[in-house]
Amino acid sequence: MGQVNTEVGTDQEAVSLSTDQASDFDDALRERLASDEARAAARAAVEEFSADGVGEYLGSVVEAPFTTTHRFASDLAGYRGWYWACVLALVPGGELTVDEISLLPGADAVVAPEWVPWEKRVRPGDLGAGDLLPPAEDDERLVPGQVLSGDDDLDELAGPVGLGRPQHLSREGRSEAAVRWAAARGPDSEIARGAKHSCGTCGFLLPLTGSLGSMFGVCANEYSADGQVVHLQYGCGAHSDVQVAAESDTPVAEAYDDSAVDVLELPQSDSLEHD
Repeated sequence: MGQVNTEVGTDQEAVSLSTDQASDFDDALRERLASDEARAAARAAVEEFSADGVGEYLGSVVEAPFTTTHRFASDLAGYRGWYWACVLALVPGGELTVDEISLLPGADAVVAPEWVPWEKRVRPGDLGAGDLLPPAEDDERLVPGQVLSGDDDLDELAGPVGLGRPQHLSREGRSEAAVRWAAARGPDSEIARGAKHSCGTCGFLLPLTGSLGSMFGVCANEYSADGQVVHLQYGCGAHSDVQVAAESDTPVAEAYDDSAVDVLELPQSDSLEHD
């Protein structure tokens, strides 16, 4: 009997069998693999590994020639939504054999998040005071200082080739930055779609130098995206050309002079008194 497999996976979708594979896998074998006898053998095998935690029968499925997988709900603590899968095998002239037992997650199972290598676990905003985050040795976002970046304006700012910064942004580095900036404050954002004016015509926009300047600038409005890179087609309600309407449609009540009103005292009516 095989060992228990608890790897995250699923056997709920059967694999199509080719004509050659299924040629000797006749109806008699299929029927026996799905019979009450096979179901009982599968349950007994699962219960041998797990004294408790084996729930109701969930059905069977054929995944490969000469095999059938029987599934049972898992009642194990901490495994809500998981199920036991027992694979039975049968060849012509042979006996039912337990091929594998697995504990697998169902559609509603709680599973651990996908594992992320330690070098990729740092996320934007994680870097704090005193933390060090060196770039990878093969970081495609950077090129050596003696190599031209492909952006004449940036190359000029970097100083003489080989005498300025040891490294500067590559074409890939600029492209990745443009994708991030456009996603955060680009023309497709909700606030930009509702804005009447765009940043490209705003007096608070500080232009960027180089090829990225044709698409982006820095917002200098403290009440908006102050200090953030924005797309020229981005926009908000704090544009420099926004004006408040001079006329208001709200009706205003007319004022009147109390001294021009005559106050009359009416005699008290006896009609309210009753015997």
